[in-house]
Amino acid sequence: MAALQAARIEQIRAPVLRGLSRRKLGLLALLYLVVLVVVAVGGSALTPADPAAQDLRNRLLGPAWAPGGSWSHILGTDFLGRDVLSRIMAGARTSVLIGLSVVAWSGLVGSAAGMAAGVIGGRVESLVMAIADVLLAFPGILLALAIVVMVGPGLLSVTVALGLLSLGVYARMARSVTLSVMGNAYVEASVSLGASRTRLLLRDVLPNAIGPMLITASLELARVILAEAALSFLGLGVQAPTISWGLLLAEGRTYLGPAPWLVIAPGVPIFLTVLSTNIVVQWLRSAHDPTTGTLRAA
Repeated sequence: MAALQAARIEQIRAPVLRGLSRRKLGLLALLYLVVLVVVAVGGSALTPADPAAQDLRNRLLGPAWAPGGSWSHILGTDFLGRDVLSRIMAGARTSVLIGLSVVAWSGLVGSAAGMAAGVIGGRVESLVMAIADVLLAFPGILLALAIVVMVGPGLLSVTVALGLLSLGVYARMARSVTLSVMGNAYVEASVSLGASRTRLLLRDVLPNAIGPMLITASLELARVILAEAALSFLGLGVQAPTISWGLLLAEGRTYLGPAPWLVIAPGVPIFLTVLSTNIVVQWLRSAHDPTTGTLRAA
């Protein structure tokens, strides 16, 4: 079983690496995501200046290449003289942390519920799918806004609210994979020999669900980062003094006319993160099922 699983992983990994090596856009997207993770993990240790340090004498300095700019503040300063580049790097840690936290807990809970529903069936399956349908029926951002308004803004409430939006996606994906696996002859043989449901989940369903789970999690990570930015921009997400990309957008909108870089600077990494994630996921999806991907790795 272990050899079969290792062979499956190699079968997925090899075409992905070959496809990425042949396409410069894919390599750039992967490189950007790697740099983003390094910056998020490094945090304040990598920032060129203290993200919270104020210098009112140098407030609203333009980027280094603009008239009046300084290379000591490459992306300029904000309305309190704080270094914009340092604040973007600090905000990356918060945004990525929220994204990974949401993907982790909602992916585990949603996938476990979906696989259990597929294996057990009956009323359990009906109940799980009904809950998933209810969560998917609500407009995502409105449901998140309602939850955050009731609980109050902050890191924990945003993580819980955005995670609830993803539960239905993972549950439906996991159930679909489970039903597909349960229809195989070797699974039916295991059932006839008295294999327990736990054994079916761990030995048969889970190895086949890892690929779709990773693809779904990657797409959800980009969506969660974008949703967190929207909530923080509206003032219902991350609160100062904690820094996130959405909060930087909210702070910079007042100075959009005289200092447009305060909005452009945090907007660019949000755009690049979503775009890069989608590009890399295309190769993952193509490697897992080449008939559904438009970007062939071979």
